Amino acid sequence: MSVKLQEEEIVRSAEYNVNLVWSKWMEAYKKNKTSKEVLAMVAYQFAKMYLEQRRQSQATQEVLTQFEDELDQMLLKVE
Repeated sequence: MSVKLQEEEIVRSAEYNVNLVWSKWMEAYKKNKTSKEVLAMVAYQFAKMYLEQRRQSQATQEVLTQFEDELDQMLLKVE
């Protein structure tokens, strides 16, 4: 896999974290799950976390937009 230089740090961090979770879960589930099943569980967990963060980011953006609109209204009244 080729990675752009500016993306290298995030890719290495992602790789490290996926491997960390996979290793821990492999140890925990080694008796009843295959490595592919554990990898699927890890992928699901990271996808879920991504979507939760995305939802939180969108909610934050909505609050900031509302705040900016209200601030603009206050500043227009002052002028």
